[in-house]
Amino acid sequence: MPVKTEAGELRILLVEDVPEDAERVIAQILAAGMRASFQRVDEEGQLLAALQAFQPDVVLAELNMGAFSGFQALDIVRQAQPDVPFLFLSSTLGEDAAVAALQRGASDYILKHHPARLPSAVARAVRDARATGERQRVEGELMRAQRLESLSLLAAGLSHDLRNILQPLLIVPELLKVRTQDPQLLHMAEVIAECGRRGHEMAESMLSFVRGSPRPSERVKVHHLFEAVQLLLRGTLPRDVELQVETAGGALAVDGNYTELQQVLLNLALNALQAMPGGGTLTLRVDLGGLHHGRQWLVISVIDSGIGMDAPTLERLFSPFFTTKPDGTGLGLVSCKRIVESCGGRIAVTSAPGEGTRFDLHLPASEQAELPQPPIQPMAAGTGQSILVVDAEATRLSLLGNALSSQGYLLQLASDGAAALRAVEPADAMPALVILDGGAQLLTAGALLSELSQRGFRGAALLLCDEACMPPVEAPAGVSLHVLRKPLEMQQVFRSVAKALRTHG
Repeated sequence: MPVKTEAGELRILLVEDVPEDAERVIAQILAAGMRASFQRVDEEGQLLAALQAFQPDVVLAELNMGAFSGFQALDIVRQAQPDVPFLFLSSTLGEDAAVAALQRGASDYILKHHPARLPSAVARAVRDARATGERQRVEGELMRAQRLESLSLLAAGLSHDLRNILQPLLIVPELLKVRTQDPQLLHMAEVIAECGRRGHEMAESMLSFVRGSPRPSERVKVHHLFEAVQLLLRGTLPRDVELQVETAGGALAVDGNYTELQQVLLNLALNALQAMPGGGTLTLRVDLGGLHHGRQWLVISVIDSGIGMDAPTLERLFSPFFTTKPDGTGLGLVSCKRIVESCGGRIAVTSAPGEGTRFDLHLPASEQAELPQPPIQPMAAGTGQSILVVDAEATRLSLLGNALSSQGYLLQLASDGAAALRAVEPADAMPALVILDGGAQLLTAGALLSELSQRGFRGAALLLCDEACMPPVEAPAGVSLHVLRKPLEMQQVFRSVAKALRTHG
């Protein structure tokens, strides 16, 4: 009766020192209707070579051989390829030897004077091994998905905390500009503000990676990216590594998020440096990539002359948590691929052991025209209007209070909704404007506005909002609602406050 393996042609490795016995085993398997190819070995060196080159689906080994025992073969196979099923063949296998064989990792044992069982035992061993491999693969995918979910929760919380920590870097520089004309302090304020903006964008990028939402796009000049990477690498570039930058002029640009694209190039450049432990050349290059669907494409390349990668590493390069570094997370290249694809592009890799590595970012060139930046409007000053600020973030609450007080407003500060309601007692203490954090958890912005309305509030409300609280809450009757997106910059805060008061008043 034919034996089916449901797996196509099998590769069967025979460890047998008697050619005639090997031929009988082959005949028994083929007579059962199994499709198989065979290779015979009878010494350790041949076995190791066959495991590498032949890649068997199953190993059949004679227990008793002259110069090479079956138990030695079993140990070699289990060390080199632990998942390959291994079956013993013997004419005199006793009960003790059979138990010992199974304990040492054999899948089964067959007595040569019972040849009828051989084909079915081989088919079952291969089928069980493949089922085990598939189950392990599914379990691995499940574990990977669970780790990604945990990482997403961690990233979301970390992004929220980072944005709150970075908020002063956006507010304080504007206050410094108001209070000094010192050129050095003004320059320092601009540097701090830029750091705050880029840090906030990185936190937003982390959150968008978790949510899968697109990041705002801007026109990014490639030579600006290269300049930023050169600056960031200045302190980490080894003396024996030469950095070459080929920009092909300053007009080439792509549409994307500056911080994310900088993150991609920096990640690839740092990986390249680690791949050149003995020194070499790191090249940043941009070239025209031709037309595609009537649109010009660019190719931004990061090239190293390092140790390179083999084919199995290249195949898994963009798999989550796969890393060749002892302290790596296996998420850097996954993030790079996601960022490039979010810009409508793709990332390609070429590498070979000893020949270095080349990453090519294929991106559509920007079609946006450079628009002149609108002039910054002067800050509006208050005339004693009362403002109630409700925010659980103590740093932001204090900074908003100080900044608005300096503009001539009368401030009341509340760390939560309950404190805000206490601040408006009696009823004639109602402010002209309420500034609320749209992300409040205990007493939400909508519930607080409703409660204030019931107590007689008929002023304007300014909701500090991010993507998590959009769309904004519904305003009660008699309350005009305005929205200001985070992160906050003081020029925008002053203009929004003045507009809200003017519109309602």
